[in-house]
Amino acid sequence: MPTQEQLIQAYTYMCQAHHMALTYEANRTVCKYVHSTSLGHQAIQLATAMQLLPHDYVSPYYRDECMMLGLGFTPYQMMLQLLAKGTDPFSNGRSYYNHPSYKGANKPTIIHQSSATGMQAIPTTGIAMGLALQQVLQLTHTANDAVVVCSLGDASMTEGEVSEALQYAVLKQLPIIYLVQDNNWGISVTAQECRAMNAYEYAAGFKGLNRLMVDGTHFVDSYNAMQQVIADVRQHQRPWLVQANVSLLGHHTSGVRKEYYRTEANLQLHQLKDPIALLHEQLLKLGCTHNDLDNIQQQAATYIQESFANATQAPEPDVVTVSHHVYAPTPVTQQAGNRVGLGTDKIVMVDAALFAIRELMLKHPEIIVYGQDVGKRLGGVFREAATLAHQFGEHRVFNTAIQEAYIIGSTIGLCATGIKPIVEVQFADYIYPGLNQLVTEISKSNYLSAGKFPIAMVLRVPCGAYGGGGPYHSGSIESTLLTIKGIKIVYPSNAADMKGLMKAAYYDPNPVIMLEHKGLYWSKVPGTDDARTIEPDADYIIPLGKANITLHANPQAILSGSTVLIITYGMGVYWASEAAKNYNGTIEIIDLRTLEPLDEDLIMRKVKEHNKCLIVTEEQQGNSFAEALSGRISTQCFTYLDAPVLVLGALNLPAVPIHTALEQAMLPNANKVKEKIDWLLTY
Repeated sequence: MPTQEQLIQAYTYMCQAHHMALTYEANRTVCKYVHSTSLGHQAIQLATAMQLLPHDYVSPYYRDECMMLGLGFTPYQMMLQLLAKGTDPFSNGRSYYNHPSYKGANKPTIIHQSSATGMQAIPTTGIAMGLALQQVLQLTHTANDAVVVCSLGDASMTEGEVSEALQYAVLKQLPIIYLVQDNNWGISVTAQECRAMNAYEYAAGFKGLNRLMVDGTHFVDSYNAMQQVIADVRQHQRPWLVQANVSLLGHHTSGVRKEYYRTEANLQLHQLKDPIALLHEQLLKLGCTHNDLDNIQQQAATYIQESFANATQAPEPDVVTVSHHVYAPTPVTQQAGNRVGLGTDKIVMVDAALFAIRELMLKHPEIIVYGQDVGKRLGGVFREAATLAHQFGEHRVFNTAIQEAYIIGSTIGLCATGIKPIVEVQFADYIYPGLNQLVTEISKSNYLSAGKFPIAMVLRVPCGAYGGGGPYHSGSIESTLLTIKGIKIVYPSNAADMKGLMKAAYYDPNPVIMLEHKGLYWSKVPGTDDARTIEPDADYIIPLGKANITLHANPQAILSGSTVLIITYGMGVYWASEAAKNYNGTIEIIDLRTLEPLDEDLIMRKVKEHNKCLIVTEEQQGNSFAEALSGRISTQCFTYLDAPVLVLGALNLPAVPIHTALEQAMLPNANKVKEKIDWLLTY
């Protein structure tokens, strides 16, 4: 039960939020960026926020402005984001109002919050997953009663990714509260139009998910309900869903106004459950006078007016900062260690990755490995995680369900708790269900949190075609991934590079995707024996963004102008190498190794040296990364070129056919590379 002091504090916050909404509405030309307010939702938001502790975590959604006030953020701080000021403490003028991110000692942690409906459910469940793992791995001496709150609107509950989060939370009994604020509207869509049940009814289908429904417009009822739930989570570390029935008294957003789609009758019905009016009446019954409450209202009005005036005068963002925080700085800038270790036998690429991860896990107890089938029974469908679960235990290497979105998105929350995830999507063709989390959450986190929350995850993705893998197990996806800014893409072609790049990927504080060609894993494809190398030593590391010259042209041939530079990666290295055997020192091959960041300095320098260039890729050629690279080369090296920049890729087909003859007809090969070389040499 809240004290009278807490009731007055809640009323004060409600009055502030009320006058914030009035101020924004009265200054629409100044408050030009889209925003939402908390009117109608104030009680449940404050009842939750006022009971959280600094070691807790919370993910507010875009309407949770009162939750922010209850956590201790000032209206001025929030207005800086509303007006996209340079001193906005959450995103430095990059994101919408009430899209916070916070890392500090005096308030709960808030990871980067996006606008995509329901997408916070998976990253926030990842936080709860990380807290549970911290205890299992004995990584922290902090309190073991932390609570995670994931705040959601009712319309988000129909998103499939929310169900993935709920499924994992109940499976592992994680310390998380899903707070669903149900105002019966999803922009202009009514609850009756878009759902068969409410969140409370839906929660009944998740065995092990405790649930509760509350009148979210009544502060005392909300406070008592959240007090019960928070206490239970602190003590028992298990999941809850709370459905809070609330009113929608404001506009959906400043751009989608209530009069566009709501009837007067509906507005009046919601007005009957105005949280501030209900709390006002309760305070009068408890002995507060009308004069007392009028004073609080007036003080709030003055405070908000002053805060808004100050916020409007705050400096705008400096445009030179627009490219800051795309990536967090990496500590790996130089190659180190011995590429050729002490052994004498060559190892295959799949083992190089396994050995690299094993060495990392021995050194770093915070590493966990998870994905489909990577656990003890199988160790990955390509045995790429073989023995890891046996060596490090099933608490550090474990299976997940078929939940690509959860596998990828949960890494966000894990990183916020200090866990370092190495995860896997089983085949490149199945990464698409996880693109939502990659695009909406992971790639933007560091940038939109102004550097507070980089995502230090490694995502392993077996890719590529060989041996009749067929249309759903043979895809090349690098061009799709390279359109997502804020993610690094690595593509090794041999065992030594695999080990050195895997180490660099782990130590990089940014999200790194390792594209690992299945045909090179075991060197089963004819002509790929050189993918096997002697294992580098444990300290070997290759900085991301550094290409490698795998075949040097004869210096005299370069001087005579009779050479061709081939730029490639992955399987293309072996097609190019086989083709180069037909020429006597006139071919130079660059293995890119990393596609983002790209070693443009080496590329452009070598193009200017050779004057003729061929780019080879396994991807379907049309609109590919390779074609984009050819355009950049043509622009930057135009005056040096003696021939057009050629690209050789796979045929522009929707998928890789399963019949091996059709597969080979689609893909590049050494003969096709040779045809392109001959054309360039005779141009």
